[in-house]
Amino acid sequence: MDFLTMLEKISVGMLSTILIFALTLLFALPLGWIVAFGRMSKNKILSGITGFIISVLRGTPLMLQLMVVLYGPYFLAGISINDWRFPAIIIGFSINYAAYFAEIYRSGMNAIPVGQYEAAHILGYNKVQTFFTIILPQVIRVILPAVTNEVITLVKDTSLAFTVSYVEMFTIAKQIASANVTLVPFAVAALFYYVFNLLVSFVMRRLEKRLAYY
Repeated sequence: MDFLTMLEKISVGMLSTILIFALTLLFALPLGWIVAFGRMSKNKILSGITGFIISVLRGTPLMLQLMVVLYGPYFLAGISINDWRFPAIIIGFSINYAAYFAEIYRSGMNAIPVGQYEAAHILGYNKVQTFFTIILPQVIRVILPAVTNEVITLVKDTSLAFTVSYVEMFTIAKQIASANVTLVPFAVAALFYYVFNLLVSFVMRRLEKRLAYY
């Protein structure tokens, strides 16, 4: 296989990789807030259940979780694996990363001094106004480095989709490398992951600078 044909095939896999990455962030980032609020709830039952779920998701391999999400509906309800494969991947990734984001959000919330809440109350802000106007911008600034690390990890973790037989960039690179007995496809895939993460790092650094006034 010539180099241009190889690039063309790998580029198709790149689109699938980017789609998994984008959809995971789209669902995991807001879901993480819901989980974080559950974890910080004054209701001990809700907080305990949420904490246990987070512990399980962070303490078991993402690969295993993907397989459970994919094959679980098949064994329980006879849902076709092929029809469920891509949604299962997005759900598995989103739930897993929401657990990590939830703990990051919680640590960011705990880092804000209680005086910030008291001052907002004195100024007449309600709880919703206090959170979105005063607390959230500061929390985002505090948690950005940790969120950046998770986003970079997500770029690389998208390759785990191959374990449930979904064709993304790593899967295609592996197939080409096996068929042509060459490491070039792996080098191309590695270059893509590296450049993608450089772009992610650049965007997050720019965002950190914009929030530096908090």
